[in-house]
Amino acid sequence: MCAQPSTLVGGFFVPPPISQETRVLTHRIGIIGGDGIGPEVIAEGLKVIDAAGVSLETVDYDLGGSRYGRDGTVLPDEVLEEWRDLDALYLGAVGTPEVPPGVIERGLLLKMRFALDLYVNLRPFVYPADDIDFRVVRENTEGTYAGEGGFMRRGTPFEIATQGSVNTRHGVERAVRYSFELAMTRRKHLTLVHKTNVLTFAGDLWERTFNEVAAEYPEVETAYNHVDAACIYFVQSPQQYDVIVTDNLFGDILTDLGGAVSGGIGLASSANLNPDRTGPSMFEPVHGSAPDIAGQGIANPKAAILSGAMMLDFLGESDAAARVEAACADPSTEVEGTKAIGDAVAALVA
Repeated sequence: MCAQPSTLVGGFFVPPPISQETRVLTHRIGIIGGDGIGPEVIAEGLKVIDAAGVSLETVDYDLGGSRYGRDGTVLPDEVLEEWRDLDALYLGAVGTPEVPPGVIERGLLLKMRFALDLYVNLRPFVYPADDIDFRVVRENTEGTYAGEGGFMRRGTPFEIATQGSVNTRHGVERAVRYSFELAMTRRKHLTLVHKTNVLTFAGDLWERTFNEVAAEYPEVETAYNHVDAACIYFVQSPQQYDVIVTDNLFGDILTDLGGAVSGGIGLASSANLNPDRTGPSMFEPVHGSAPDIAGQGIANPKAAILSGAMMLDFLGESDAAARVEAACADPSTEVEGTKAIGDAVAALVA
Protein backbone atom coordinates (compact mmCIF):
# COMPACT_ATOMS: atom_id res chain seq x y z
CA MET A 1 0.00 0.00 0.00
CA CYS A 2 1.14 3.57 -0.65
CA ALA A 3 2.41 5.41 2.44
CA GLN A 4 3.62 8.55 0.64
CA PRO A 5 1.95 11.96 1.09
CA SER A 6 -1.06 12.29 -1.18
CA THR A 7 -2.89 15.08 -2.95
CA LEU A 8 -6.46 15.29 -4.23
CA VAL A 9 -6.72 14.82 -8.01
CA GLY A 10 -9.99 14.15 -9.82
CA GLY A 11 -11.77 13.37 -6.58
CA PHE A 12 -9.18 10.96 -5.20
CA PHE A 13 -6.14 11.34 -3.00
CA VAL A 14 -3.32 10.01 -5.15
CA PRO A 15 0.40 9.61 -4.47
CA PRO A 16 2.96 11.95 -6.01
CA PRO A 17 4.05 11.13 -9.57
CA ILE A 18 6.84 8.58 -9.82
CA SER A 19 9.25 7.99 -12.64
CA GLN A 20 8.42 5.67 -15.50
CA GLU A 21 11.41 3.53 -14.50
CA THR A 22 10.00 2.80 -11.03
CA ARG A 23 6.30 2.81 -11.86
CA VAL A 24 4.38 -0.30 -10.82
CA LEU A 25 2.61 -1.57 -13.91
CA THR A 26 0.42 -4.20 -12.29
CA HIS A 27 -2.22 -3.45 -9.68
CA ARG A 28 -3.34 -6.21 -7.31
CA ILE A 29 -7.13 -6.16 -7.11
CA GLY A 30 -9.56 -8.25 -5.08
CA ILE A 31 -12.58 -9.30 -7.16
CA ILE A 32 -15.92 -9.99 -5.47
CA GLY A 33 -18.33 -10.87 -8.28
CA GLY A 34 -21.03 -11.66 -5.75
CA ASP A 35 -24.58 -12.60 -6.66
CA GLY A 36 -27.10 -12.21 -9.45
CA ILE A 37 -25.83 -9.97 -12.22
CA GLY A 38 -22.71 -9.10 -10.21
CA PRO A 39 -20.32 -11.54 -11.91
CA GLU A 40 -21.73 -10.61 -15.35
CA VAL A 41 -21.14 -6.87 -15.02
CA ILE A 42 -17.75 -7.22 -13.32
CA ALA A 43 -16.59 -9.43 -16.21
CA GLU A 44 -17.37 -6.57 -18.61
CA GLY A 45 -15.62 -4.07 -16.37
CA LEU A 46 -12.48 -6.20 -16.34
CA LYS A 47 -12.71 -6.60 -20.13
CA VAL A 48 -12.76 -2.82 -20.56
CA ILE A 49 -9.87 -2.26 -18.13
CA ASP A 50 -7.81 -4.79 -20.05
CA ALA A 51 -8.68 -3.10 -23.35
CA ALA A 52 -7.56 0.22 -21.84
CA GLY A 53 -4.10 -1.28 -21.39
CA VAL A 54 -4.05 -1.48 -17.60
CA SER A 55 -2.53 -4.61 -16.12
CA LEU A 56 -4.30 -6.12 -13.11
CA GLU A 57 -3.39 -9.07 -10.95
CA THR A 58 -6.78 -10.25 -9.73
CA VAL A 59 -7.60 -12.30 -6.65
CA ASP A 60 -11.11 -13.78 -6.67
CA TYR A 61 -13.26 -14.03 -3.55
CA ASP A 62 -16.43 -16.12 -3.35
CA LEU A 63 -18.57 -13.98 -1.05
CA GLY A 64 -22.20 -12.90 -0.97
CA GLY A 65 -25.64 -14.35 -0.50
CA SER A 66 -24.98 -17.55 -2.45
CA ARG A 67 -21.87 -18.32 -0.39
CA TYR A 68 -23.76 -17.64 2.83
CA GLY A 69 -26.54 -19.97 1.69
CA ARG A 70 -24.02 -22.77 1.08
CA ASP A 71 -21.99 -22.70 4.27
CA GLY A 72 -22.90 -19.65 6.38
CA THR A 73 -19.78 -17.68 5.45
CA VAL A 74 -20.17 -13.90 5.22
CA LEU A 75 -16.77 -12.17 5.63
CA PRO A 76 -14.10 -14.06 7.60
CA ASP A 77 -11.54 -12.00 9.52
CA GLU A 78 -8.70 -13.75 7.71
CA VAL A 79 -10.06 -12.51 4.38
CA LEU A 80 -10.15 -8.96 5.72
CA GLU A 81 -6.50 -9.30 6.64
CA GLU A 82 -5.67 -10.54 3.12
CA TRP A 83 -7.38 -7.48 1.68
CA ARG A 84 -5.01 -5.13 3.50
CA ASP A 85 -2.28 -6.15 1.06
CA LEU A 86 -4.37 -5.33 -2.03
CA ASP A 87 -4.45 -2.08 -4.00
CA ALA A 88 -8.25 -2.02 -4.33
CA LEU A 89 -11.43 -4.10 -4.26
CA TYR A 90 -13.88 -4.39 -7.17
CA LEU A 91 -17.34 -5.65 -6.24
CA GLY A 92 -20.25 -6.56 -8.52
CA ALA A 93 -23.29 -6.93 -6.27
CA VAL A 94 -24.26 -9.05 -3.30
CA GLY A 95 -27.53 -10.36 -1.94
CA THR A 96 -30.04 -13.10 -2.71
CA PRO A 97 -33.76 -13.29 -1.90
CA GLU A 98 -33.22 -16.34 0.32
CA VAL A 99 -30.92 -14.52 2.77
CA PRO A 100 -32.64 -12.49 5.52
CA PRO A 101 -32.29 -8.70 5.20
CA GLY A 102 -29.25 -7.30 6.96
CA VAL A 103 -27.10 -10.44 6.99
CA ILE A 104 -25.01 -9.57 3.94
CA GLU A 105 -25.40 -5.80 4.23
CA ARG A 106 -24.11 -5.63 7.81
CA GLY A 107 -21.93 -8.74 7.81
CA LEU A 108 -20.11 -8.01 4.54
CA LEU A 109 -20.57 -4.47 3.25
CA LEU A 110 -20.67 -2.59 6.55
CA LYS A 111 -18.02 -4.78 8.15
CA MET A 112 -15.80 -4.01 5.16
CA ARG A 113 -16.41 -0.27 5.43
CA PHE A 114 -15.71 -0.13 9.15
CA ALA A 115 -12.70 -2.49 9.20
CA LEU A 116 -10.97 -0.86 6.22
CA ASP A 117 -11.99 2.67 7.28
CA LEU A 118 -13.76 3.43 4.01
CA TYR A 119 -15.05 6.68 5.42
CA VAL A 120 -15.96 8.43 2.16
CA ASN A 121 -18.64 7.15 -0.19
CA LEU A 122 -18.21 9.13 -3.39
CA ARG A 123 -20.94 9.11 -6.03
CA PRO A 124 -20.59 11.02 -9.33
CA PHE A 125 -23.67 12.15 -11.22
CA VAL A 126 -23.02 13.23 -14.80
CA TYR A 127 -25.72 13.60 -17.43
CA PRO A 128 -24.60 16.00 -20.20
CA ALA A 129 -28.01 16.00 -21.88
CA ASP A 130 -29.43 17.91 -18.91
CA ASP A 131 -26.21 19.71 -17.90
CA ILE A 132 -25.95 17.65 -14.69
CA ASP A 133 -22.49 17.26 -13.17
CA PHE A 134 -22.17 16.96 -9.40
CA ARG A 135 -20.68 14.74 -6.71
CA VAL A 136 -22.14 13.51 -3.43
CA VAL A 137 -19.79 12.79 -0.54
CA ARG A 138 -21.55 10.53 1.95
CA GLU A 139 -19.94 9.95 5.35
CA ASN A 140 -19.63 6.17 5.27
CA THR A 141 -18.83 4.78 8.73
CA GLU A 142 -21.06 6.57 11.26
CA GLY A 143 -24.64 7.80 11.62
CA THR A 144 -27.50 5.32 11.94
CA TYR A 145 -25.41 2.66 10.19
CA ALA A 146 -22.96 2.39 13.09
CA GLY A 147 -25.21 -0.17 14.78
CA GLU A 148 -26.04 1.67 18.02
CA GLY A 149 -29.42 0.56 19.38
CA GLY A 150 -31.38 -2.48 20.41
CA PHE A 151 -34.66 -4.03 21.51
CA MET A 152 -36.56 -4.18 24.76
CA ARG A 153 -39.47 -6.54 25.35
CA ARG A 154 -39.10 -7.89 21.82
CA GLY A 155 -42.07 -9.89 20.61
CA THR A 156 -44.47 -8.38 23.13
CA PRO A 157 -47.15 -5.71 22.62
CA PHE A 158 -44.85 -3.32 24.52
CA GLU A 159 -41.80 -3.82 22.31
CA ILE A 160 -39.29 -0.97 22.04
CA ALA A 161 -36.70 -0.58 19.32
CA THR A 162 -34.03 2.13 19.29
CA GLN A 163 -31.60 3.00 16.50
CA GLY A 164 -29.20 5.78 17.34
CA SER A 165 -27.18 8.03 15.06
CA VAL A 166 -23.51 8.08 16.01
CA ASN A 167 -21.68 11.24 14.94
CA THR A 168 -18.15 12.10 16.05
CA ARG A 169 -16.28 15.31 15.45
CA HIS A 170 -13.44 13.28 13.92
CA GLY A 171 -15.75 11.38 11.57
CA VAL A 172 -17.71 14.44 10.48
CA GLU A 173 -14.67 16.66 10.03
CA ARG A 174 -12.73 14.28 7.81
CA ALA A 175 -15.72 13.86 5.47
CA VAL A 176 -16.31 17.61 5.40
CA ARG A 177 -12.63 18.36 4.84
CA TYR A 178 -12.46 15.83 1.97
CA SER A 179 -15.49 17.57 0.41
CA PHE A 180 -13.88 21.00 0.54
CA GLU A 181 -10.72 19.62 -1.06
CA LEU A 182 -12.85 18.03 -3.79
CA ALA A 183 -14.77 21.27 -4.37
CA MET A 184 -11.45 23.09 -4.81
CA THR A 185 -10.70 20.85 -7.81
CA ARG A 186 -14.10 21.55 -9.39
CA ARG A 187 -16.41 24.60 -9.46
CA LYS A 188 -15.65 25.63 -5.85
CA HIS A 189 -19.17 25.19 -4.48
CA LEU A 190 -20.10 22.91 -1.57
CA THR A 191 -23.55 22.23 -0.12
CA LEU A 192 -24.15 20.69 3.30
CA VAL A 193 -27.34 18.60 3.44
CA HIS A 194 -28.83 17.65 6.82
CA LYS A 195 -31.95 18.23 8.94
CA THR A 196 -30.72 20.69 11.54
CA ASN A 197 -34.19 21.95 12.50
CA VAL A 198 -35.20 18.53 13.88
CA LEU A 199 -31.94 16.63 14.44
CA THR A 200 -30.69 19.35 16.75
CA PHE A 201 -27.73 17.44 18.19
CA ALA A 202 -26.28 15.60 15.20
CA GLY A 203 -27.24 18.45 12.89
CA ASP A 204 -25.60 21.00 15.17
CA LEU A 205 -22.33 19.04 15.15
CA TRP A 206 -22.40 18.77 11.37
CA GLU A 207 -23.24 22.45 10.85
CA ARG A 208 -20.65 23.77 13.32
CA THR A 209 -17.94 21.54 11.86
CA PHE A 210 -18.87 22.55 8.32
CA ASN A 211 -18.73 26.26 9.13
CA GLU A 212 -15.43 25.99 11.01
CA VAL A 213 -13.73 24.10 8.17
CA ALA A 214 -15.27 26.51 5.62
CA ALA A 215 -13.22 29.33 7.16
CA GLU A 216 -10.09 27.56 5.89
CA TYR A 217 -11.43 27.53 2.32
CA PRO A 218 -12.52 31.12 1.54
CA GLU A 219 -12.46 30.32 -2.21
CA VAL A 220 -15.30 27.81 -1.83
CA GLU A 221 -18.86 29.13 -1.86
CA THR A 222 -21.07 27.23 0.59
CA ALA A 223 -24.77 26.50 0.98
CA TYR A 224 -27.07 24.51 3.25
CA ASN A 225 -30.18 22.47 2.33
CA HIS A 226 -32.52 20.53 4.56
CA VAL A 227 -32.62 16.99 3.18
CA ASP A 228 -36.30 17.23 2.18
CA ALA A 229 -35.59 20.41 0.22
CA ALA A 230 -32.59 18.74 -1.42
CA CYS A 231 -34.86 15.93 -2.64
CA ILE A 232 -36.99 18.54 -4.40
CA TYR A 233 -33.96 20.28 -5.91
CA PHE A 234 -32.54 16.97 -7.12
CA VAL A 235 -35.65 16.59 -9.26
CA GLN A 236 -36.30 20.22 -10.21
CA SER A 237 -32.83 21.74 -10.58
CA PRO A 238 -29.92 19.35 -9.98
CA GLN A 239 -27.76 21.63 -12.12
CA GLN A 240 -27.30 23.94 -9.11
CA TYR A 241 -25.07 21.43 -7.34
CA ASP A 242 -21.32 20.94 -7.58
CA VAL A 243 -20.32 18.97 -4.47
CA ILE A 244 -22.65 17.86 -1.68
CA VAL A 245 -21.61 16.50 1.71
CA THR A 246 -24.04 14.72 4.00
CA ASP A 247 -24.38 12.02 6.61
CA ASN A 248 -24.63 8.27 6.07
CA LEU A 249 -28.41 7.83 5.96
CA PHE A 250 -29.24 10.99 4.03
CA GLY A 251 -26.44 10.18 1.61
CA ASP A 252 -27.79 6.69 1.01
CA ILE A 253 -31.20 8.07 0.07
CA LEU A 254 -30.03 11.09 -1.91
CA THR A 255 -27.57 9.15 -4.05
CA ASP A 256 -30.25 6.72 -5.22
CA LEU A 257 -32.41 9.69 -6.17
CA GLY A 258 -29.40 11.20 -7.91
CA GLY A 259 -29.06 8.07 -10.00
CA ALA A 260 -32.68 8.33 -11.06
CA VAL A 261 -32.27 11.90 -12.36
CA SER A 262 -28.92 11.38 -14.11
CA GLY A 263 -29.50 8.58 -16.56
CA GLY A 264 -30.79 5.75 -14.38
CA ILE A 265 -29.44 3.16 -12.00
CA GLY A 266 -27.60 1.39 -14.83
CA LEU A 267 -25.07 4.24 -14.80
CA ALA A 268 -24.77 4.54 -11.01
CA SER A 269 -21.13 4.04 -10.06
CA SER A 270 -19.55 4.52 -6.66
CA ALA A 271 -16.33 4.47 -4.65
CA ASN A 272 -15.97 3.56 -0.98
CA LEU A 273 -12.73 5.35 -0.20
CA ASN A 274 -10.03 5.25 2.40
CA PRO A 275 -8.48 8.54 1.25
CA ASP A 276 -5.55 8.09 3.64
CA ARG A 277 -4.71 4.77 1.92
CA THR A 278 -4.21 2.85 5.15
CA GLY A 279 -6.18 0.06 3.47
CA PRO A 280 -7.67 -0.74 0.05
CA SER A 281 -10.65 1.23 -1.25
CA MET A 282 -13.64 -0.55 -2.76
CA PHE A 283 -15.44 0.25 -6.01
CA GLU A 284 -18.92 -1.01 -6.91
CA PRO A 285 -22.01 -0.29 -9.00
CA VAL A 286 -25.00 0.41 -6.77
CA HIS A 287 -27.78 -1.25 -8.74
CA GLY A 288 -27.96 -4.40 -6.61
CA SER A 289 -27.82 -8.03 -7.65
CA ALA A 290 -31.08 -7.95 -9.68
CA PRO A 291 -31.76 -11.70 -9.38
CA ASP A 292 -34.82 -11.41 -11.65
CA ILE A 293 -32.61 -10.78 -14.70
CA ALA A 294 -29.47 -12.69 -13.68
CA GLY A 295 -28.10 -14.98 -16.38
CA GLN A 296 -30.15 -13.42 -19.16
CA GLY A 297 -27.34 -11.24 -20.52
CA ILE A 298 -29.47 -8.10 -20.48
CA ALA A 299 -28.05 -6.16 -17.50
CA ASN A 300 -26.43 -2.82 -18.28
CA PRO A 301 -22.76 -3.14 -17.21
CA LYS A 302 -21.95 0.56 -17.50
CA ALA A 303 -22.32 1.22 -13.77
CA ALA A 304 -19.73 -1.48 -13.12
CA ILE A 305 -17.53 -0.22 -15.95
CA LEU A 306 -17.70 3.35 -14.62
CA SER A 307 -16.94 2.10 -11.11
CA GLY A 308 -13.91 0.44 -12.69
CA ALA A 309 -12.96 3.82 -14.17
CA MET A 310 -13.15 5.35 -10.69
CA MET A 311 -10.85 2.58 -9.50
CA LEU A 312 -8.38 3.33 -12.30
CA ASP A 313 -8.37 7.02 -11.37
CA PHE A 314 -7.73 6.08 -7.74
CA LEU A 315 -4.82 3.86 -8.84
CA GLY A 316 -3.23 6.72 -10.77
CA GLU A 317 -4.34 5.49 -14.21
CA SER A 318 -6.04 8.78 -15.03
CA ASP A 319 -5.64 8.57 -18.82
CA ALA A 320 -7.25 5.13 -18.98
CA ALA A 321 -10.02 6.25 -16.63
CA ALA A 322 -10.83 9.25 -18.81
CA ARG A 323 -10.97 7.08 -21.94
CA VAL A 324 -13.36 4.64 -20.25
CA GLU A 325 -15.65 7.44 -19.07
CA ALA A 326 -15.70 9.00 -22.54
CA ALA A 327 -16.48 5.66 -24.14
CA CYS A 328 -19.39 5.03 -21.78
CA ALA A 329 -20.85 8.41 -22.79
CA ASP A 330 -20.44 7.73 -26.52
CA PRO A 331 -23.79 7.11 -28.27
CA SER A 332 -22.29 4.18 -30.18
CA THR A 333 -22.19 2.19 -26.93
CA GLU A 334 -25.96 2.46 -26.48
CA VAL A 335 -26.56 -1.11 -27.62
CA GLU A 336 -28.47 -4.03 -26.12
CA GLY A 337 -26.95 -6.87 -24.16
CA THR A 338 -24.43 -7.04 -21.33
CA LYS A 339 -21.57 -8.40 -23.45
CA ALA A 340 -22.42 -6.23 -26.44
CA ILE A 341 -22.20 -3.07 -24.31
CA GLY A 342 -18.89 -4.23 -22.84
CA ASP A 343 -17.55 -5.01 -26.31
CA ALA A 344 -18.61 -1.58 -27.60
CA VAL A 345 -16.94 0.27 -24.74
CA ALA A 346 -13.81 -1.88 -24.97
CA ALA A 347 -13.52 -1.19 -28.70
CA LEU A 348 -13.45 2.57 -28.08
CA VAL A 349 -10.83 2.49 -25.32
CA ALA A 350 -8.45 0.04 -27.02
